[in-house]
Amino acid sequence: MKLTAFLMLAACLQISAKAVSQQITLSEKNASLKKVLKEVSRQAGISIVYDETLLARTRPVTVMVKNASVKEVLDQCLRDQPVFYSIDGQRIIIQKQLAPQIMRDTAITVSGRVTDEKGEPVPGATIRVQGTNSGTAADADGRYTIKVPQNSTLIITFLGYAPQTVTAAGGTLNVKLALSQTALTETVVVGYGVQKKSVVTGAISSVRAADIENMPITRPEQTLQGRTSGVTIASSSGQPGSPANVRIRGLTSFTNNDPLWVVDGVVVDNGGIGYLNQYDIESMEVLKDAASQAIYGARAAAGVILVTTKKGKAGGLTVNYNGYYGLSAPAKKLKLLNASEYAMLRNEQSVNAGKAAPFADPNSFGQGTDWQDQIFNSSAPRQNHEISVSGGTDRSTFYGSIGYLKQDGIVATDISKYERVNIRLNSTHKLSKYVTVGQNLGYAYDKSIGLGNTNNEFGGPLSSAINLDPITPAIVTDPAVAAGAPYNNVGAVKDANGRPYGISGQVGQEITNPLAYIQTRLGNYSWSHNIVGNVYLEIQPVKGLRIRSSVGSKVSFWGGETFTPVSWLNSSTIRSVNSFQRTNNQRFDYNLENTISYNKSFGLHDLTLLVGQGAYLDNHVRGTDVTYSNLPVNNFKDAALTFKVPTDQVKAIGTENWDHKVSSLFARLNYTYDEKYLFTGVIRRDGSSRFGDNNRYGYFPSFSMGWVTSKENFWPQNRVVDFLKIRGGYGVVGNDNIGDGAYLPMIVSGRNYAFGTGGSYKVGYSPSAPANPDLRWEQTSQTNIGFEATLFHDLFVNFDWYRKLTTGILQPLRIPDYIGYSNNPPSNVADMENTGLELELGYRKQIGEVNLGLNGNVSYVKNKVTDLGDGKQYITQDQATFQSTSYPITRTVLGQPYNSFYGFQTAGIFQNQAEIDAYTNKEGKKIQPNAAPGDFRWADINGDGQINENDRTIIGNPIPKWTFGFTVNAAYKGFDLVVFTQGAAGYKIFQGLRRLDITTANWQEKALGRWHGEGTSTDFPRLNIDDPNRNFTNPSDFFLENGSYWRLKTVQLGYTLPLNVTKRVGMQKVRVYVMSENLLTITGYTGYDPEIGNTNATGVFSIDRGIYPQARSYMLGLNVTF
Repeated sequence: MKLTAFLMLAACLQISAKAVSQQITLSEKNASLKKVLKEVSRQAGISIVYDETLLARTRPVTVMVKNASVKEVLDQCLRDQPVFYSIDGQRIIIQKQLAPQIMRDTAITVSGRVTDEKGEPVPGATIRVQGTNSGTAADADGRYTIKVPQNSTLIITFLGYAPQTVTAAGGTLNVKLALSQTALTETVVVGYGVQKKSVVTGAISSVRAADIENMPITRPEQTLQGRTSGVTIASSSGQPGSPANVRIRGLTSFTNNDPLWVVDGVVVDNGGIGYLNQYDIESMEVLKDAASQAIYGARAAAGVILVTTKKGKAGGLTVNYNGYYGLSAPAKKLKLLNASEYAMLRNEQSVNAGKAAPFADPNSFGQGTDWQDQIFNSSAPRQNHEISVSGGTDRSTFYGSIGYLKQDGIVATDISKYERVNIRLNSTHKLSKYVTVGQNLGYAYDKSIGLGNTNNEFGGPLSSAINLDPITPAIVTDPAVAAGAPYNNVGAVKDANGRPYGISGQVGQEITNPLAYIQTRLGNYSWSHNIVGNVYLEIQPVKGLRIRSSVGSKVSFWGGETFTPVSWLNSSTIRSVNSFQRTNNQRFDYNLENTISYNKSFGLHDLTLLVGQGAYLDNHVRGTDVTYSNLPVNNFKDAALTFKVPTDQVKAIGTENWDHKVSSLFARLNYTYDEKYLFTGVIRRDGSSRFGDNNRYGYFPSFSMGWVTSKENFWPQNRVVDFLKIRGGYGVVGNDNIGDGAYLPMIVSGRNYAFGTGGSYKVGYSPSAPANPDLRWEQTSQTNIGFEATLFHDLFVNFDWYRKLTTGILQPLRIPDYIGYSNNPPSNVADMENTGLELELGYRKQIGEVNLGLNGNVSYVKNKVTDLGDGKQYITQDQATFQSTSYPITRTVLGQPYNSFYGFQTAGIFQNQAEIDAYTNKEGKKIQPNAAPGDFRWADINGDGQINENDRTIIGNPIPKWTFGFTVNAAYKGFDLVVFTQGAAGYKIFQGLRRLDITTANWQEKALGRWHGEGTSTDFPRLNIDDPNRNFTNPSDFFLENGSYWRLKTVQLGYTLPLNVTKRVGMQKVRVYVMSENLLTITGYTGYDPEIGNTNATGVFSIDRGIYPQARSYMLGLNVTF
C-alpha cells in the first residue's frame, strides 16, 4: 500500500514538475538575473513572470550547467537573492522574498486535504506560506501537514489549477482547487480521438458535465443554448419532452440542417440524443468548422456534435444521487379581450361593414370566460432523479446509473405529460498489458402524452383558448340550457358531473371548447424504447501504436395508441364514428469502425497518424399502423383491437424504408513542433447508396494550421498575454441526407386507358421524370480563421471568423417540355453562403474566499442564397403558408436569407379620404380605389400604379443573426451560485395567433388600439368583418414583430455541508440547492415566447401559430455522494 501511494505521488509530482524539469544548458558569468531568466524561458519553452523593478535589486549571477533541470538552475540563481520563485498554473512567478517570520509561541499546525472540484485528491499540490519559501506538498491522497505562524496566508497551487489563497487558523483546513482556464493540458474530444486543447487547430466548443448537470432540462441538447458560440438553439415547443432545433453556423441546405450526433463513437443522428440522461454525460463537443468535421465526411455538412458519457475510475466505490422536485407554471399569459371588450369590437366590426351590430349591450357580458385560466396549470409537478455507481481497479473500471424523469405540462395537463427511464452501463477491462476491451451501453424508455403539433392554428386546446370567444361559458350549469340544442346532440361532451361543456355560437370551424377537446383525447399516448451502445477492442502491441475495432448500434422501437370517440364539439367539428389506432415501428442502425493510430515523439517533434475504415447502415425501418373504426365502446380505456368489426372498418398499413448504407475510408495526420507550430490534415472517402454509379463516392479533404505565437523567442515577457495561438483551416464536407432513390427515374400512375369495348379503365403507369445518374453530394466548403488567448492568467479569449459555402444544393432541374416528362428531375444547381463571427470569453479568479467564474459568448451569422440554378430569381420550395392569407408568407429569393418572410409592405394607415385620393399613379388614378379611412396604405413596390402580388417583397429574416449567453459561477465557503442568461437578436417573428379566416375570433388587447377615427392609430387598421382592403388577409409586415429577447434562464443556489459533518454519517458530500428556470424574459414580442423553432428540418423558424409556451419552474434539489 505504501509503495502504491509512493508511486502515485511520484507520478503526479512528475506531471506537476514537467514545466520545471526541462533540460537547460547555460554558461553565464556575472550576468544579470533578467538575462538568465530570459534564456531559461527560451530553452524550457515556459513563461517566467517578474517585475522589472524587482529584478533591478538582484545581484549578478554566475551559472555553469549542462543538461540541468529548470528547478536546479533557478535554485542556484536565486540562492541568497531577495526573490524566490513559485509555480502558478502554467507560469513560473518571481516574487519578493519577505523577511522570515518568527514563529515562537504563535506557531500552529495546519493539516487537511487538497481536492479538485469533484472531490478527487490532488497529489503533489504545493502548500506554501505567502512571502516565504516555507512549504510542503500533498501526498498521494491529497493530504498535507504544515507548521505555520498564526493567521498566516497559505497559497495552494498545482499545475493546471487556479491557485487558492486561504488563512491558516489552526486545525483542519481542506482546500478545493478549480481547473484553471489557462490549463494547456486540458483535452477536448475530436473525431476518433482526444487532443490537448493547446494544440487543437479547429473551431471546437465544449460543454462539460458541471454545466450540463446544473440545467433543469428534459433533453440534453438544450444545454448547448447560450453556452456555445455559433450554435442556434430554438425550442419547437414548451411541451415536456419536445425536441429543440439545433443549427450550427447557419443553414447549409434546403433539405436538412440537423447536425450529426455521435455518442461514444456511435452515430445516432436519427432523433438526436433525446434518449440520454443529462447526468450521464461527461462532455459535449461541437465541431463547427470543416477542418474539424471532415473526419466525418459525407454527413457532416450541418455540423457534428460529439457526446462522451461518463466512465468509471480506478479506486473505491462511489455512489452518487442527484435529483430535484419542483413545480412549473406559465411564464406569461396573453392579454386577450374579455367578454365586454369582445362584444364591443364585434359590434364595431359589423357596423364598419354596413351590417347590424350583433350585441345590444356589450357591457352586460362582463369579464366572461378566461380560456387560458381554464387550461393552464400553475402548479405542474416535475422531478428528475439519478443514482450512479462507479469505481474499479487498475485493470477494470465501470460506471452504471439509473435515472427517472417525469414532467407534467402547464397546458392541458391531462393530455400533456412526459416520463422517461434511463439505464446505463459503461465498463473498461484491461485483459493484458496490450489488450483492452470495453463497452458503452445505454437504454431509455419514454412515454409521452402530448397535444400533437403544438404550433398549429387549426384547433387544439391552446389555439382554441386564444381564439374562442369569452362569451361562451366553460361549462353549462343551467339545466334548461343543457337540455336543449346543441347540447342534446349525440356526442356532446360532458364533464364528470354530467354537465355539458359550452359550445360557442360565435366562433366555429376547428376552434372548439378546449375543455371538451381535452376530454376527447384522454388516454392517448406514444412510447419508445432506445438501446444505444458499442463494444470495442483495443490493442497496443508497441509503444505509440493503437489498433481499435468498434461495433456500435442504435435499436429503436416506438409507437402509440390513439382513440377518437364519437363527439359533437360544434357544428363543424363532428365525429360520428369512433376509431382506435395502434402503431408499432422499429429501426436498426449499425456501424463498424476499425482504426489504427500511431504516435511518435522525437526531439521537439510530435507526429500522430490515424487511418480508419467504416461501414454504416441506418434507416432500416419497418412499421405497422392498424385502425379499427366503429367500436362498440366509446372511451380509450375499453378500446382494443380484439373487437370484431366489419372488414371495411379495418385499415392496416405496413411501411418499409430503404436501407441507407455508407462505406468509408479516412485518415488524419497531426504534427506539432515544440507545441508551437501545428498542422492537421484530413481526408475521407465516402460511398453512399443514395447516389448513382457516376457519383457514388466522394472525397472530403481538410487542413488546418496553428501557431502558438507566445512560445516564440521574440515574444516579450509580459504580464498581459500568457498564451496566444493563431489558427486557420479549410475543408470540405458533404450532405447525403437527400432521401433515397433521388437519382432513379420516377414512374407515376394516372395514365389510365380503356382497352377493348368493355369500357372499363385499366390503371396505367408512365415515366414522370428521367434518371439523373450524375446526382452528387451537396458539398459545403468552409474557411475558418481564429485565435485563442489567455490574458492576465485568468481571462480566456476565443475568436473565430468563418465563411461557409454550400454548392450543389438539390433543386428540380427544368427540362424542355418536348422531352415528354411531367416532372423535373432533382439536380445539384443551387448555392448558399453563411459568414459569421464568434467570440467566447472566460474568466476565473479567486478573490479572497470567493471563487468567481464568468463565461460569455456572442455569435453573428449572415445567411445568403447565392445561386438557384437555371437563372432563377426565386423558388417556392418549402415556403410556409398561413391560414387563409392570400399568399405564402415565406420565399427563397436570390441574394436573401433562405426562406425569408415575404409579403406586402405597409406604408401607414389612411386617416381620411383625402389621403386615399392623393395616393395615385402616373395617370392620376387611385392606387387603392376600394380603400376607406382606417385601411392600410400598401406600398407600390414595383411602381406600376396598382397593388397586386407583384408588390410583395422580402419583409423580414426569421433566423436570429445574433445569439449570446452569459454565465456566472461563484462559490463562497460552502455556498455556490450559478446564474445563466441567454438570448437572441436580429430577427422577426410572424405573429399569427389569431385565426384570420374566422373573422369572429377573439383579439389580443392591442386590438383596442385599432383605428376608429382620424388620428386614433397609425399601425393597427380598422376592423371590418368583410375586410375589403385585405388588411388582415394579405401577409404583410403588420404581422411581423421584433423577436429579440434576453432571458434569465437558470438561477441555482446551493450549499454543501462541511466535510467533517458528512463524514460522521459515512458520506463524502451532501449538497442541497434551490433552482429556478425561465425566471425573467425581456422582449417586445407580444406572443407567449420569442423562442420559436420549427418541427421540420428546413429553415422556417419564427412562425408563431400558437406555440406551447415555456414554463417557469422552481425546484428543490439534493446531491449526495457516498
